Amino acid sequence: MNPRWTLAASVAGAVVVALDGTVLTVAQPSLQRELHATYAEVQWTSTAYLVAVASLLVFAGRLGDRYGQRRVFALGMLGFGAVSAGIGLAPTVGWVIALRAVQGVFGALLQPATLGMLRAAYPADRLATPLAVRTGAIGLAAAAGPLIGGALVSGLGWRAVFFVNVLPALAFGLPALLRPQGRPAAGGAPLDLPGAVLLAVTLACAVHTLAVRPVSPAGAVVALVTAAALVRHERCTASPLLPPEVIGSRAVAAGLGILVAVSASLFGGLFAANYVLQRRLGLDAFDSALRSLPLAVLMILSAAACPALLRRFGARATTAAATALLSLGVLMLSGVTAAPALACGFGLLGAGFGTVMVAATQVIVRQADVKVAGVAGGLQQTALNVGPAVGVAAATALLDAGTGPALVALAAVAALGVPLAWALPASDGAASPAPTAGQRVHGGVPARR
Repeated sequence: MNPRWTLAASVAGAVVVALDGTVLTVAQPSLQRELHATYAEVQWTSTAYLVAVASLLVFAGRLGDRYGQRRVFALGMLGFGAVSAGIGLAPTVGWVIALRAVQGVFGALLQPATLGMLRAAYPADRLATPLAVRTGAIGLAAAAGPLIGGALVSGLGWRAVFFVNVLPALAFGLPALLRPQGRPAAGGAPLDLPGAVLLAVTLACAVHTLAVRPVSPAGAVVALVTAAALVRHERCTASPLLPPEVIGSRAVAAGLGILVAVSASLFGGLFAANYVLQRRLGLDAFDSALRSLPLAVLMILSAAACPALLRRFGARATTAAATALLSLGVLMLSGVTAAPALACGFGLLGAGFGTVMVAATQVIVRQADVKVAGVAGGLQQTALNVGPAVGVAAATALLDAGTGPALVALAAVAALGVPLAWALPASDGAASPAPTAGQRVHGGVPARR
């Protein structure tokens, strides 16, 4: 794989998905008015996508490992763009919800492949820099999304926020499909379809239980039962969906736990902080977005600085310090209302999250062999989908006690990541697995398999 093109494609895929989520939030009120939808139906335009994407990420990563990350990326990118155009033409909210679920399937194919391609294109000891570029681009998309969405909805209507996905999907999906690439290794392990089904049902029920109100006890029960069945199945099958060398790694498990904790704290904290900004301080949505802008700025800057921090201090110390910063930022938001203090709190959130994203992700991806990089990417993306669902659900449940106690509790959730960070490698080089004979690096690029 060409490293520069691979990095550009990975960034484009990540940005398309990030923008899609942020601009939809801005477009939902207009969509509701035009399609005469209920609040529950509008919620399902987000929930249908979230359930579909979270349930399929790991299996999609396994498909990339077996059939080629670039092929799966191309299918995900082109499908995402095509379904986006379909949503833009949808005549009813029912069509929007159904197509959002289909879009989630293609999003699941796309997201792990953006990480799997980077793992295949860059030597393990140079992964932190492309991951920092990718994370910074996501931060920029998060900052620009509400502004782009507001401009599109105001000028062209809610349908425009979906049509905007079509051009980048074609620009990167078609070259990925047409560029020559090495043939996937023959005679690979068979796909673990029963494991994929059990994992999909477990995650779908868990995310649905967390995201939908009122909470469904039946969904939680099904998730627990299928999770137990999945563990039993994975222990017995000859070719598990979740390779033991990935999920059995102490560093990978810690990295995933940290990502769940910090993303839960971040998104739950933002959900609660919006009540402070809009209800206690009386700000409108635009002014609230401006107050939180330091988060996106510091996320971009911290992601850019993270590779140097990793080289100097290692993954363990860098991640522990960044997680503590994020926890401090959430705690600060629980007790301040002045603009400078709020800016400082949001800035700490961005600095902590941007650093953790790069540091924890590079540990997870580097620990995985190239042949299972897609599964590692799928697990990383799953953590970043489950965490926000947990955080928003916790914030919703705790808001009755007040925004202050809710934010203090969410700060404690982030703090759980600090002891987990001590399971990460102490030095930057410790996370890198030794290359096998089939993975020799020639000219800085891994040999094509």
